[in-house]
Amino acid sequence: MRDHLKKDATKFLQSNGLRMAYEEFGDPADPAILLVAGLYNQLVRWPLKFCELLVANGFRVIRFDNRDIGLTDKMDGVRAPSFFRLALKHYLRIPISAPYSLDDMADDTVGVLDALNIQQAHIVGMSMGGMISQLVTAKYPHRILSLTSIMSTSGERGKGVASAKVSAAMLQPVTKKRSALDNAVNIWQLIGSPAYPMSDDDVRTLIKAEHKRSSNPAGYMRQIAAIRTAPGRAKLLRAITAPVLIIHGNQDLLVPVSGGIDTAKHIAHAQLELFEGMGHTLPAELLPRFVELIVANTQKVQL
Repeated sequence: MRDHLKKDATKFLQSNGLRMAYEEFGDPADPAILLVAGLYNQLVRWPLKFCELLVANGFRVIRFDNRDIGLTDKMDGVRAPSFFRLALKHYLRIPISAPYSLDDMADDTVGVLDALNIQQAHIVGMSMGGMISQLVTAKYPHRILSLTSIMSTSGERGKGVASAKVSAAMLQPVTKKRSALDNAVNIWQLIGSPAYPMSDDDVRTLIKAEHKRSSNPAGYMRQIAAIRTAPGRAKLLRAITAPVLIIHGNQDLLVPVSGGIDTAKHIAHAQLELFEGMGHTLPAELLPRFVELIVANTQKVQL
């Protein structure tokens, strides 16, 4: 849990009109890897061990808080559509608007590079961060050297859709007998990696540390709306020419493996790596292998 206990590591920059929080590791002269976090995930969801392993392989590593999460600016005062309205859009194709889009978040991400004067970088995104990273790679090909998309999806209809059990758990209300922390622990364990389990106490410690750093439940719904209102990315994916690595767990219940498989289907040269026993987490035991694969993907760049 060291990355949740680090002090005074967070810095701030201006990106796309927002004050955004970030941390960086390694030599600024080394090639940059930008880490893009997932839905309602603060930058600390990227394990410190993962960042250190990348640094040991000769990279400058940057992790940051997306808009509406962590210590980055919040979109206060703007309400997101309800789950009911989002469901109507999904099943009945009824158009609705969201406070912001995944494209806006992609522009935020490029703005981080601009603010740090990084002309080109490798990009690694998990879950929603994978969706954002796909957009950045497709829309700004001159800025991205390689893409790694972890436990994410193409956005195409019917691919990478959460199971009914997970969807129900994410809608579980807070009651006198069941706190928000209880719900968060339950969801974590539900979508976790069965071959690499965490105890309830360890999950509680992690979630409580994140909550102490920042809490913005309204941002969760706005980020959900950005995901649910985003169009499929198949056409954009087919245009990507940078080296692409796709990592996914076979036991992922939040973004099932069909999402990773479909993403690879639209990128002819993509390398797809599936992990047995992995759910929607980054197991500590797998981090060295992830880094090995990511480093090998960066080495495919034609300079």
